[in-house]
Amino acid sequence: MISMVVPELGTWEGKIFVGILGFSWATYMWEEYLAYRQRRVYRENVQPPAELKGIMERSSYDKARAYSIDKSNFSLLEGVFDQIVNTGVMLYGGLPVLWSAAGRLSEWLGFSADSEIPQSVAFVALGSVVNTVINLPWSVYFTFKVEQKHGFNKQTPGFFVKDKIKKFIVSQIISAPVVAGLVYIIKAGGDYFFVYLWGFTMGVMLFFMTVYPDYIAPLFDKYTPLPEGVLREQIEELARQINFPLTKLYVVEGSKRSAHSNAYFYGFFKNKRIVLYDTLLEDYTPLNEDGDAKANASGEEEKKEKKKTGCSTPEVLAVLGHELGHWKLNHVLKGILISQVNLFLVFAVFGSLYKYSSLYRAFGFHNSQPAFIGLIIVMQFVFAPYNEILQFLLTMFSRHNEFQADAFAKNLGHSKKLVSALVKLNEDNLGFPVYDPLYSAWHLSHPPILERIRALEEEKKEK
Repeated sequence: MISMVVPELGTWEGKIFVGILGFSWATYMWEEYLAYRQRRVYRENVQPPAELKGIMERSSYDKARAYSIDKSNFSLLEGVFDQIVNTGVMLYGGLPVLWSAAGRLSEWLGFSADSEIPQSVAFVALGSVVNTVINLPWSVYFTFKVEQKHGFNKQTPGFFVKDKIKKFIVSQIISAPVVAGLVYIIKAGGDYFFVYLWGFTMGVMLFFMTVYPDYIAPLFDKYTPLPEGVLREQIEELARQINFPLTKLYVVEGSKRSAHSNAYFYGFFKNKRIVLYDTLLEDYTPLNEDGDAKANASGEEEKKEKKKTGCSTPEVLAVLGHELGHWKLNHVLKGILISQVNLFLVFAVFGSLYKYSSLYRAFGFHNSQPAFIGLIIVMQFVFAPYNEILQFLLTMFSRHNEFQADAFAKNLGHSKKLVSALVKLNEDNLGFPVYDPLYSAWHLSHPPILERIRALEEEKKEK
């Protein structure tokens, strides 16, 4: 019979337990309040606002509203479930139970009972299995019910299952040496182990930023060079115009997975690459070919009503002008520096707390103080209030960067096409254009489309 493992409330561990659990529920209630405010916006804004006239068609608005309501309802139920599970993990000692199971697994594999590194690796692997099993029904429902209903899901059940298995295997292959390295440094690094820990994680991050696009991402999606033609020539010309050291230009077969679209760049120093989702490109995405085929089969009248998805060549250039603005204005570098300073702070605090026994007893660890468990407790629970504030500040920082990148694209002469691209992408992704101000300020790292268009048009008037 499973029983609660709540520590005595008068002890330090009891106070820590109550504080962490209380903050978890306070955060959950705050997030649900914000979600409620946004759901009310979805319900009440049945008619498109007047400022959307000429920007978004009524049919697209209705579809976006229906999609947003379905996603919001799904998030409400999933959020309740996750909060109950997380509370149960704390109340019933889920971490010690999983740690003990990891110990038995590592012993079964031939490692000694007091070998913490293999037990930590096993702990992460078992935790991944548990999380996958718990979250799988929600993932299946969202993909094949919500996304399917609104025309975004392009995965077959077979593709979905193989993709999940492949991701799980790859994630375990990646996480095992990283977890082993973290535990080894904590145990053997001495008084200043947190400095070595920070250096190790920074090295791992830079390594995977380099390796992931070329060797890991292609395991899940097909990447091909953008064919020769007008689009490629103009993208290369845009890169030369701002001295962007473009070396490779790829199209990823995103349409096999989803109808959502995206674009990004990556690489260090003089070796930059640009990746375009095929769903972003009006002339390349198979989604338009499927639509034309269906229209031809059902008559010319339906073909006229079928709108193409994706952006035209000038609009793609405008979108890339925005993305390359992030590079030119050093937004990516600033983000990396902020994350590394924050990580150093977290590790420094962990270095002073990880031997504090009350932290471990608060989570049911009375006879041991595993290093990796201590890292989880500090990063996920002790730093929870700080992380909430930091995330809000980073959201503000991101919104500022988005406006700057829009202005950069505008200065390149792409203002008009960037507006039309934003409108198209918003419609293709069924983005709802109206947001509650408080929800938007707390959650949206990208400003709502109306704010971005308004800013671009104001700049044009000033000219």
